[in-house]
Amino acid sequence: MSANRNGTGGSRETVMREVPVAQAIGMRLAHDLTQIVPGKFKGRKYKRGHLIAEADIPGLLDIGKEHIYTLEIGDDDLHEDDAALQLASALLGDGLSLTEPHEGKVTLRSERTGLAVIPPALVDAINEIGDIALATVKHHAPVAAGQPVAATRAIPLVLPKAKVEAALEQIQAYRAANNGESPIQVRPLRKLRVGLLTTGGEVFSGRIEDKFGPAVRAKLEALGSEVDEQLFSPDDRQTIVNHIRSLHDKGYDMIVVTGGMSVDPDDRTPGAIKEAGADIVSYGTPMLPGSMLLMGYLNGIPIMGLPGCVMHDPYTSFDVLLPRILAGDTITRADIVSMGYGGLYGC
Repeated sequence: MSANRNGTGGSRETVMREVPVAQAIGMRLAHDLTQIVPGKFKGRKYKRGHLIAEADIPGLLDIGKEHIYTLEIGDDDLHEDDAALQLASALLGDGLSLTEPHEGKVTLRSERTGLAVIPPALVDAINEIGDIALATVKHHAPVAAGQPVAATRAIPLVLPKAKVEAALEQIQAYRAANNGESPIQVRPLRKLRVGLLTTGGEVFSGRIEDKFGPAVRAKLEALGSEVDEQLFSPDDRQTIVNHIRSLHDKGYDMIVVTGGMSVDPDDRTPGAIKEAGADIVSYGTPMLPGSMLLMGYLNGIPIMGLPGCVMHDPYTSFDVLLPRILAGDTITRADIVSMGYGGLYGC
């Protein structure tokens, strides 16, 4: 039987034939066959091109395959694996590698810890074509080495070449509009030397244990940077200002100030950061948790005032902005504003 439509201009059509599994010995599979064992396994049991032997018959029947299909691909069509590979190869950018086609899917995996670059409009345009799927992580998501960043998949077993060509045209147009850059990339993260200032009389006096330092260190180290020095200050505005300027003068690549970020009258940190000479991008972000975060720059050096939630919440506005700073982005007011949509993680 024909798998698709009539060929054009005398081109050869795709032909698919159904063969009872008991009569398929000596034939080769036209596509990967999946096995699902609930709670234990889901994946490829038999690979495309597998030569069927008599010993395979029970296993094929176990996964519900009473018939095997032979396939002759026509001139105007592509096999699912080939379509997924062509699309993935065209999207491949710096910091990524491809898996082999697997059940009509190819995955782009990160080769390093970094920041994913994903153009949402292009993803939408490709998925609008139909018969092909492109799934990705979010734009500016931090990713680890080996982590999937995107995956392409053909929906039918056989699809028209024209569908893939339409997607490739979208990718080419993106490259042309972006100085030849690949659509999907993983940008490397810089290793920054960070100066940390922890404010609060209760910590400075030793009345309570510092919880901010370990939390900030862990987040930085997970992304390849480190705290080189940590200072402590009471809730005294001028002392905080002096410590900030001291950290700046020591040449740290980034300054992080913790504590004293609420609206309480005795919380001095936001005013001290400004008095130290920082240009404030935003005091407050439309994200929960982390709405009281301050983002600024002191003579071009990023400086952040962190709210208390960073100590105990696993994901805050700090986790959104930190990877972008490590990737070399300059955070703007527009970046802060955009954090509201999808930014509700807890109240």
